Amino acid sequence: MVKVNAAEVLARQVKARSWQREHVAMGTNTDPYQRAEGRYRLMPGIIAALADSGTPFSILTKGTVLGRDLPLLADVDVPVSLAVSIALLDRDLQRTLEPGTPSPKARLDLVRRITDAGLPCGVMVAPVLPGITDSAERLDALLAEIAAAGATGVTMIPLRLPRGAREWYLAWLGRERPDLVAAYRDLYRGGATASAHYRSALAERFAPLARAHGLDRGMPRSQAVPPVEGPRQLTLL
Repeated sequence: MVKVNAAEVLARQVKARSWQREHVAMGTNTDPYQRAEGRYRLMPGIIAALADSGTPFSILTKGTVLGRDLPLLADVDVPVSLAVSIALLDRDLQRTLEPGTPSPKARLDLVRRITDAGLPCGVMVAPVLPGITDSAERLDALLAEIAAAGATGVTMIPLRLPRGAREWYLAWLGRERPDLVAAYRDLYRGGATASAHYRSALAERFAPLARAHGLDRGMPRSQAVPPVEGPRQLTLL
């Protein structure tokens, strides 16, 4: 489903007297630079509508199509910040977990292109996979590449397993890493989120590595996933 009139509807909404120019965070739910964007080219109109109305915004994506819009993003006269999602470096593992998405190298190259254009770029290290990508060695290697690409900060999120994703991921785990199935059932016995003990231990492991690579500034608050009870949403119908 593609809402091909998204830019036109947004332009009307942000011109309304009721619109207070709240920050608009794109990519916290659905990636705005999926492959279909290469065909439909909706984002240039959306960016223009926000900028023309004086609305600050941020974009979180794993899609390298964003590179097409860097000249436009660098030229807007409102606060804008960008972030790229990079979860791991292993290309074979990435192909099995995120088929059809840009490679880790392509995403790191996108970070470089963003910062070369003079725009701030954070990296969302997410999801971190327990027992697979959460070791100090793997995280350190990933953060070294992220820092070399010029990222301005990182935020880390452990794997979440809500219904739907949970069944798919555990089936994948059973095929690829059956040795971890029991550990995962224990870690996620409370629901979609890993146990508090695991999350605390991972944060303690991650923080000094981020500091060592100069990435402990994190991403702007505007790029964080909003809470359930948060700013109102724009619905583009």
